[in-house]
Amino acid sequence: MKKFRKVLDGLTTSSPGGTMGSPSCGSAAGTPTAAPTPKEIDVQETLVSENFQLCKTVRHGFPYQPTSLAFDPVQKILAIGSRSGGVRILGRPGVDCYCQHESGAAVLQLQFLINEGALVTACADDTLHLWNLRQRRPAVLHSLKFNRERITFCHLPFQSKWLYVGTERGNTHIVNIESFILSGYVIMWNKAIELSTKTHPGPVVHLSDSPKDEGKLLIGFEGGTIVQWDLRAKKADFRIYYDEAIHSVSWHHEGKQFMCSHSDGSLTLWNLRNTTKPFQLTFPHGKIQKDGRKESCKPILKVEYKTTRSSEPFVIFSGGLSYDKAGRRPALTIMHGKAITVLEMDYPIVEFMVLCETPYNNEVQDPYAVVVLLEKDLIVVDLTQSNFPVFENPYPMDVHESPVTCTAYFADCPPDIIPILYSIGAKNKKTGYSHKEWPIAGGTWTLGSHTYPEIIITGHADGSIKFWDASAFTLQMLYKLKTSKVFEKPKPGEGRAVELGEEDPFAVQMVSWCPHSRIFCVVGISAHIILYRFSKYDANTQIVSLEVRLQCEPEDIITPSENENNPCFSEPGSHSPQPHHQYPVSPGSRTPDSARDNIPCLKVKDKMVRVPPGYQSDLVIQLLWVDGEPPQQITSLDLNSAYGLLAFGNCNGLAVVDYLQKTVILCISTLDLYGATDPYQRLSRSPRRNRQSTSEHCMRGLSNFYSDSKKRIRTSYQSLTELTDNQQSIDMERSKSPTSVKGPGRKLSLPTDLKTDLDHVNGHCTSPTSQPCSAGKPRIPMGPEGPRLTRRGPGRPPFRKAQSAACMEISLPVSHTEGHASRRAMLQQLHGVTMYSHDEHHTTAAYCWNERESRENSFSRSRSSSVSSIDRDTKEAITTLQFGESYGRKSDVLPTPCLWVGTSLGVVILIPLSIPTDHEERMEDPVTVGPSGAVQMLKGSMLRFGFLDCNGALIQSPYEVWRDLNAPEDPDRPRRRKLVHFSPSSSQDAFGEGHLAIVCSERQAKVFLMPSQSCLFVHNITESSFVLRADVVSLCNSVCLACFCANGHVMTLSLPSLRPLMDVNYLPLTDMRIARTFCFTNEGQALYLSSPTEIQRITYSQEMCDNLQEMLGELFTPIETPEAQNRGFLKGFFGGNAHTFDREELFGEAAAGKASRSLAQHIPGQGGVEGMKVAASGAVGELARARIALDERGQRLGELEERTALMMTSAETFSKHAHELMLKCKDKKWYQF
Repeated sequence: MKKFRKVLDGLTTSSPGGTMGSPSCGSAAGTPTAAPTPKEIDVQETLVSENFQLCKTVRHGFPYQPTSLAFDPVQKILAIGSRSGGVRILGRPGVDCYCQHESGAAVLQLQFLINEGALVTACADDTLHLWNLRQRRPAVLHSLKFNRERITFCHLPFQSKWLYVGTERGNTHIVNIESFILSGYVIMWNKAIELSTKTHPGPVVHLSDSPKDEGKLLIGFEGGTIVQWDLRAKKADFRIYYDEAIHSVSWHHEGKQFMCSHSDGSLTLWNLRNTTKPFQLTFPHGKIQKDGRKESCKPILKVEYKTTRSSEPFVIFSGGLSYDKAGRRPALTIMHGKAITVLEMDYPIVEFMVLCETPYNNEVQDPYAVVVLLEKDLIVVDLTQSNFPVFENPYPMDVHESPVTCTAYFADCPPDIIPILYSIGAKNKKTGYSHKEWPIAGGTWTLGSHTYPEIIITGHADGSIKFWDASAFTLQMLYKLKTSKVFEKPKPGEGRAVELGEEDPFAVQMVSWCPHSRIFCVVGISAHIILYRFSKYDANTQIVSLEVRLQCEPEDIITPSENENNPCFSEPGSHSPQPHHQYPVSPGSRTPDSARDNIPCLKVKDKMVRVPPGYQSDLVIQLLWVDGEPPQQITSLDLNSAYGLLAFGNCNGLAVVDYLQKTVILCISTLDLYGATDPYQRLSRSPRRNRQSTSEHCMRGLSNFYSDSKKRIRTSYQSLTELTDNQQSIDMERSKSPTSVKGPGRKLSLPTDLKTDLDHVNGHCTSPTSQPCSAGKPRIPMGPEGPRLTRRGPGRPPFRKAQSAACMEISLPVSHTEGHASRRAMLQQLHGVTMYSHDEHHTTAAYCWNERESRENSFSRSRSSSVSSIDRDTKEAITTLQFGESYGRKSDVLPTPCLWVGTSLGVVILIPLSIPTDHEERMEDPVTVGPSGAVQMLKGSMLRFGFLDCNGALIQSPYEVWRDLNAPEDPDRPRRRKLVHFSPSSSQDAFGEGHLAIVCSERQAKVFLMPSQSCLFVHNITESSFVLRADVVSLCNSVCLACFCANGHVMTLSLPSLRPLMDVNYLPLTDMRIARTFCFTNEGQALYLSSPTEIQRITYSQEMCDNLQEMLGELFTPIETPEAQNRGFLKGFFGGNAHTFDREELFGEAAAGKASRSLAQHIPGQGGVEGMKVAASGAVGELARARIALDERGQRLGELEERTALMMTSAETFSKHAHELMLKCKDKKWYQF
């Protein structure tokens, strides 16, 4: 606990790490301002470094790029391996664990040690790993790296400690699971096949022990050879040579037959009595054609042959469909007797596994379900019902149903919001699922003590919004909202659909939600905003639409002249304020591309619509095209339910909408916000001599985030006219700021409202604050005969992107001899769009980046100086907005409603608002906007605002209590607005005490005292990188500033002193997906999209880390292994000697010797078996397990004693009866019998 005292004597402070030339914290002109009176502020900060620790908590969603599948039939847990080296282990709802191989190699195969709490993984780097699952966070106990052979297949018999490993060379090795050491016993491929065979049989694709005799090992080679190897005699019992390649083999439980699947789409059934030819050959999907030949079929990749007690056996396989039927979806075929059922899947089948009642392979299997792992989904089919329904999946496997474009995270929500969202969403759930319980029900999970309501919101490319219940480390979908229902669907073939050129015109760009008032706002990629209100009743409604013209004037756009070094100054007064209006446009006023004006990108439904309970659209705001130019992307949004206002901005300017009165109250360019207080001297240039009309599309296709897709993430961009070989830059007033860039090499300025996707850019990234957009202002539209705005030249194509962040610069160190074409090609590949250069009137081909360069891409920045200068351009974007009770001017005595505006140039502007307080007046009188108040400056683009009272407590934004507008009228209780205000002076002893304002940019954070606007604390967050996300969050009954940087660092700063509390290098390589979806929330939690299909949640709270073990589910539960069925006397006598097979005697070091050390290398795990167990669960857990083991042993001894007593009784009874029979027959002659 530390007490900070600050005497405000009018002097501004700066941090020790500050750079020279930083802007003053005083007035707009940069001169210190004197506070009215010195004041003393006491803030007791309770947060210290010990309160913070960063760790991953849980991962939700479908495993990205799955490769393998395994199931433990006793523990009933499922494991899924992925191409990135991850392993997801699933049990009952709440039991969900993620493990990651350090190597990152793809997981080829998984093998459970059934009912042993362990898992073996075989990876693409030819390494075997043994995972300990008897702890909440599994860890590797042993690893075995093969040096000279490639692993292709593994098999672990039930209750065996010897693992069979097949290799690409066709050899079979044996590994001891306990010690993870190779046995000297090896089955070489040349001994497995006949000596007369002249060709190599191929890699091992199957290994299994015979159900009839565990001493017989069946080896399947890819080339079509099958060998049954006698492990004791070390020779082959039989060999089968088949013409078609083998993909899989499955035994009949009696061990007398087995079935193979082949590459020609056939299934062969072999009988061990006659292995010269198959007992049965079938082409399940190969029909006989008219010429008598069979249709050619696709390979059957896997087959399962399972028997049942009550009916005919099941034959289940994937693939095998005919090639002739084009466009047919992947299918799983179930053959049960004469019935053939084909289950078509939405995605390709990666793997499937039949779930059976018994773990023993020599018993009747009785399958009850099939787990099918698809490329992008996981389904389980119920085999016990004739129509084969699927089980309802309790896991959130559909996060990626449409690509995620934005996320929002809310912790400690109002407790009533989750039940009501669930009740509304439950009405739209799908039906037709199996009525049985979910079969993957292993593990244990209990609701922890540290739980509170949490909600995650995801926005998607198809315009849908999903609300998820994220409480207690789980994720369940509550409610789904489709924003596309507000608009008319563009009909195919019409010119409008071609104009848009957009596959995802409804993609969600950002969301804003007030849980208290239940008002929800969505920003779409088509420059539209939809405001929703929540209602428990359905209603007939007419959608209200506002169309806003927010476009810059031609004189505001800075274009290059012939001489780059001789700029022409714009005329004074060119940025004078203009009136702003609302422009309704009839649908019939659509104009050709050359004269497209005053139309939105999408058409709102103009008829009465029936809306169900839930979120219902209340207002749609759309930006308009201006003179053939599409509206610029919305970069910031904020709404306040208490004020009834909504504010949004882009690189052209700012607009404020009164959604209660459905009117636009402010529409102004960024430059007009400053008035006479503009801190920069902005230079413009003569217009381009050859202005050409552009027919750029409004939007481009949204990336679906998958690596095999050819679509690229759209990124906004501005004119590339700054890209010249001239290394000199025009000296401007802005270059004196700490954002100037110095040093050799070219700097390309890209727009500041977005961080671009670096998936295909190789080079060092530098922090962005150059703003290549000039501010624009709205203009009153004239009639057809009136003047029109001049369209942009081809050097300024419109930008369109599905995410919002700050811009970036890319340092491209290019030689002087290199031309413009290659640089433009690099940028074209970066943006996925066609670039234009002012010196060449043609486009360039995309530059091809190799795989190595792609892997090296990240947001990591390496630069010697901070942010670039204004770079000969004056357009700046509105990057953040915040409504709140504050002091718009230094002379204010009481707080009033204000709008805090942050721009991409690091400027903070306060706009006072005058809002009627009476209910009737609020609905009728207009809201007035005062002139711009204070102007402050920071380094880098603005990111976040926050407000504290003078005691250091967080000031919440005022809100309106939720009321259902569709509820029946109650005459006794008139429906009126109920507002909840959090005034900065509410916790003070006297009014006028003021409050603290936290202002954070991508490079710097400052704390101001309002209303004096004195800068109390300054902290330079980063010099080598830039902040992607910053939030003021609550933690441990206090507040802090949490930041996520582009170089992967997660930092927290104390408030208000801005002391560094935590700095962890969490994600060294940060890609665009993580940067776009990373978000903080209260109680020390955060999340991001770790892959296109998975959400990773993390915590930076020490308390949460300490309680993490309690909140996670247990994967292993002590369960007694089911006993094998009694085989009977005759089966045991004539069924072979499977139970007398001793693998230790054959594979142990005494009999087989040691394997070559160069063949495989043993790598011990972290601390070995005992050390890992102790570290994971401690002595208490060990004692508990020992007690359970003793109890089990005592129980078994008791059962053994009872059986012995029964056997003795039975023996005595038999002896007695035998003696009586002997006495009875003793005196009889032979002929008397």
